[in-house]
Amino acid sequence: MSQIHAMSDDQVTTELRKMTAFIRQEALEKAREIHFKADEEFSIEKSKLVRQETQRIDTEFTKKFKQAGMSQQITKSTLANKVRLRVLGAKQELLDGLFEDAQKGLTEKGSKDQSKYEAMCKGLILEGLYALNEKKVTLKCRKKDDGVVKKAAESASKEYKDKMGGRDVEIAIDEKDRLPEGSAGGVIVLNGTGKIDINNTLDERLNLLSTDALPSVRTTLFGENKNRKFKD
Repeated sequence: MSQIHAMSDDQVTTELRKMTAFIRQEALEKAREIHFKADEEFSIEKSKLVRQETQRIDTEFTKKFKQAGMSQQITKSTLANKVRLRVLGAKQELLDGLFEDAQKGLTEKGSKDQSKYEAMCKGLILEGLYALNEKKVTLKCRKKDDGVVKKAAESASKEYKDKMGGRDVEIAIDEKDRLPEGSAGGVIVLNGTGKIDINNTLDERLNLLSTDALPSVRTTLFGENKNRKFKD
């Protein structure tokens, strides 16, 4: 205290200024340090947030991209299936039309030429006789075919006897149970008990043909076989 009282007013003022300047300098340096740390922490936090947001955006983009890809695949697959079904439908419609025309032509013209129809019935009856190999059989036919079928049966019976070493076969026509008049013709050959039959009608032959010949018909019309798969 004696030194302070010994100092002049100018000296006291000078000392106070020095102390004030020192305190101010310390405050400025501390402020700069705090500001530097704040900037550094801000930069770190900003970088962290940027990385997180970037990762989030990348993840979201990847998710959206996959979803878009899946949606595109589904759309493509759906369109391809629609086209495939339309093509298959058109092909089936054409095939159905062909067999319908064949059915119509067979019904209208199959028995028109009596001599050819009689020969065909003979062959159908013989096939039934050989398959059944019985002494007595019954034939079902259209009522209007009675005359032709009787002649065919007589001829078939003789040939059967010759081929089978003199074995006779009795052939009768069922006059109660007939084939529909609107059918294409042909015969059904039944054994003696009527429990076994050989369906040799022209309608059945056409049905079998529509199944057996379908692969070759497809190949002829569409250049494909039954094992070929539709390609997108």
